[in-house]
Amino acid sequence: MKKAGCGLKDVVKSTVFLADIRGFEEMNDVYRAAFAPHFPARSTIEARLARPEFLVEIEVIAYRPEGPGRT
Repeated sequence: MKKAGCGLKDVVKSTVFLADIRGFEEMNDVYRAAFAPHFPARSTIEARLARPEFLVEIEVIAYRPEGPGRT
C-alpha cells in the first residue's frame, strides 16, 4: 500500500481470515486499534490459511483519490 501512496486511512474494505474463529475477540481488539476511528467494511472468515503457523491473514481494498490536495 505504501508504494501506491496509501495507508490504513485509505482502506475501505477488509477481509480477515482466521485459522480459528475463537481468536475473533483478540483480533478485533487489534483491528480496532489499527483502524480507529475509521472502520472500513469488514468480513471475517474462519479458513485454512496458507501456512500452518499463520493465525491471521488480512486482505484489504484501499481507495486513493487522484488530484491536488491529496495528503
